[in-house]
Amino acid sequence: MDKVLIIIPVHNEADHLPDLLPKVLKEAKKVGADVVAINDASTDDSLRCLTSYGISTLTHPCQMGYGVTIQTGYKYALANHYDYLIQIDGDGQHDPRCVSLILAKLTRSAADVVIGSRFMSKAKMPFHPRESLYHGTPIRRIGIYLFRFILLCLSFRKITDPTSGFIGFNRRVLHFMCGKGFPFDYPDADVVLTLLRNDFALLEIPVYMYPKTKRYGLHRGCKPIWYVIKVSISLVIAFLRDKEVCDG
Repeated sequence: MDKVLIIIPVHNEADHLPDLLPKVLKEAKKVGADVVAINDASTDDSLRCLTSYGISTLTHPCQMGYGVTIQTGYKYALANHYDYLIQIDGDGQHDPRCVSLILAKLTRSAADVVIGSRFMSKAKMPFHPRESLYHGTPIRRIGIYLFRFILLCLSFRKITDPTSGFIGFNRRVLHFMCGKGFPFDYPDADVVLTLLRNDFALLEIPVYMYPKTKRYGLHRGCKPIWYVIKVSISLVIAFLRDKEVCDG
């Protein structure tokens, strides 16, 4: 029987976890998945909340950033022989009910990677959203449209949501993602391009994403502009790299 792991990257998400975790655990039970949180040195009650819900948790001794946090989850999954991994953010933005949709595509299609897209049509979704949907701040949407265009030019593939963190992949991709070339700060559209250039089969499906209730440092001041510039540069670098740059 296939082993499935759901990972939740967490940094100071105590306000969201009490609502999110029961829903994730419910979906995990439906698909027979294990759940592991990666606590990136939270300074609030996140760790206590995770413990109170019985969530297995890996904790960084100091804040390492989003990229290192999710790669910690990837390495754990690889070391413990999981066949599939699904990543869901700890801020409550992703609808846990979509976990089963991502897993179904992974196990029933030839896709190595399944990306949950907030921009695809929801007409055939098997359930309705719980609240109003979120498509990003104006600057982030501009960035997403730019990344789409760059990806299309460099890979000839249209990816509607190249910055989505709601994603699943198989064990072959796990090996790849645990390599030294994985970006530690903003693993985003550049990772999508790297996967495409290394001949992994990517598939997008519609998912529900909801508004965040707090403003993150990445989305304050001039940081969104820097984010767009950095990821755009990272896309070009990813295109220029040789294949298997992330291979472990």
